[in-house]
Amino acid sequence: MLAAALGFAMASPASGATVAERLKNDDRVRIEIDGVTREVADNIRGHLTLGRYVERTDLTDSQVRRLAERAVDEAADAMRPFGYYAPTIRSRTSRDDDKWVVRLRITPGEPVRMQTVDVQISGRGAGEPELLAIPPGSPLKPGARLDHPAYEKLKTDLMRAALSLGYLDAKLTRHELVVDPPALEASAYLELETGGRYRFGEVTIEQDVIDDALLARYVRFAPGKPFSNESIRATQYALEDSYYFSDVTIVPGQRDPETLLVPVTIRGEPIKRDRYTVSFGYGTDTQLRGRFAWDNRRINTRGHHSRIELTASAVNQEALARYIIPVGDPALEKLEFVGGYINEDLGDVNSERWELTAGLTQAFGKWQRVLFVKLNDERSTFPDGTVNEALLLIPGFSYASQPPNFLTGWVRDSAYYGEISGSPSSLGSDASYLRFYGRAERIWSIGEPWYVRLRGELGTSWVNDFSSLPASQRFFAGGDRSVRGFALDELSPPADPPPADGKDSNKGVGGEHKLVASIEFERDFPRNFRGAVFFDMGNAFNDWSTPLEYSVGVGVRWRLPMLLIGLDVAQALSEDGKKPRIHLNITQVL
Repeated sequence: MLAAALGFAMASPASGATVAERLKNDDRVRIEIDGVTREVADNIRGHLTLGRYVERTDLTDSQVRRLAERAVDEAADAMRPFGYYAPTIRSRTSRDDDKWVVRLRITPGEPVRMQTVDVQISGRGAGEPELLAIPPGSPLKPGARLDHPAYEKLKTDLMRAALSLGYLDAKLTRHELVVDPPALEASAYLELETGGRYRFGEVTIEQDVIDDALLARYVRFAPGKPFSNESIRATQYALEDSYYFSDVTIVPGQRDPETLLVPVTIRGEPIKRDRYTVSFGYGTDTQLRGRFAWDNRRINTRGHHSRIELTASAVNQEALARYIIPVGDPALEKLEFVGGYINEDLGDVNSERWELTAGLTQAFGKWQRVLFVKLNDERSTFPDGTVNEALLLIPGFSYASQPPNFLTGWVRDSAYYGEISGSPSSLGSDASYLRFYGRAERIWSIGEPWYVRLRGELGTSWVNDFSSLPASQRFFAGGDRSVRGFALDELSPPADPPPADGKDSNKGVGGEHKLVASIEFERDFPRNFRGAVFFDMGNAFNDWSTPLEYSVGVGVRWRLPMLLIGLDVAQALSEDGKKPRIHLNITQVL
């Protein structure tokens, strides 16, 4: 009988039956492993002494054969973590021009299977649901193949959960894996003693940047609450993401085993008050674009801050000023005033407007709500030269999903947004309408390294006189983040009647409704690259019976920590004579 947890090197797992593993083409020794899954083959490769010599050019025949013979025993050892204690392994060595080929042919044999998995939890945390849920969720079960990584993960998960719940004195008083290779049986015995549950003690704040009362609203824990490193990390993220500190340290003090309290000290250093940023970029929709921004991050100790932003591209020019006041939970909620000038091309319509907006952002669990009212003085110029001037008072509200564990820096796998706004003539507006717009995007894993991404948009409006509706309140489709294969805002109803000068309208003048849908299959590749194939469809229209345009394409993605840079080539299929179109876009990681 053997009681031990063997050491091993793990690689990314992959499912499948027999695979042949090969090294890169310029290696002098090629190692081929047949008869096992990729996960097992990767672990074998990591154990082989021969693997350290694959690039050597001075190996002799006898040296290669000696290392190949040693590889048989090394491969057998490397298979034990996966429950294979009696494999049959044959080694064959040959030459392929100037390269050696060492092939290991493996018959794994019957694996060792678990007979008993006994997990005992004692102490004050013995009844914690989060701890009790861990053993049933582990793949280490009676009848399952012995899996050393699963055994190690079970130990780690128990300890991590205990510590995250505040049981800082938790320890494994027994952790034993007993293996009987002749009988092909194994048993695991784990005993976790949780000890007492610690709570947050006195919280000391050392900073003179903002009012202590405002800083306290960023803190995700309080004296008397169960101690949690996750709460400390969430507070760290919240304070670092504020506009106020250049450096934040949160230091738990010495825990008291008598009172089960942990004091905490929060220290913050002021960030430079003014920040100036200049950025340039290029997109197929916007062409060359540039942005200048000035942030005053510490107007006063009450946390007010402001931002002036100038943006210019081929289709859009903006000058905006923002004033932000933190309210409620300042990491998620704010009162914001925005004023500015916007000149943009929407389809074949030019929109020139002055806007003044007041908005209140509030957090409700997994959702963020914005209540807003906007004063919009807009001049819309249409392809036939006609001009529509409208003064609108637009109240509305929107809901957007927040990323899971937003304050711990985790990224989302889905995003949802919905908005209802309108401008009744009873408020003195020149156009009377009600408008809904929603969008959703979600990505699912369908078995690594494959993913499927679904995206959709829906917009609709109820308007008494559509001709009176300014361009910014109409719907357009097409572009990098819409129906690829078509230019930005290319899809919408054309001018009616056509321009008097006889020129064709290349895009359109906007529609009452919008519908867009996309499905994309993606596959991960090395170095954070991802390939994609997609099908897009959609249109903007006045009549729901209008047919949708559609396209197909391929693309490549480069995944950075918080961004996804995409380059797509799309071909419109619903219109004859369209040439393939390149789309470049940068989006938040989903």
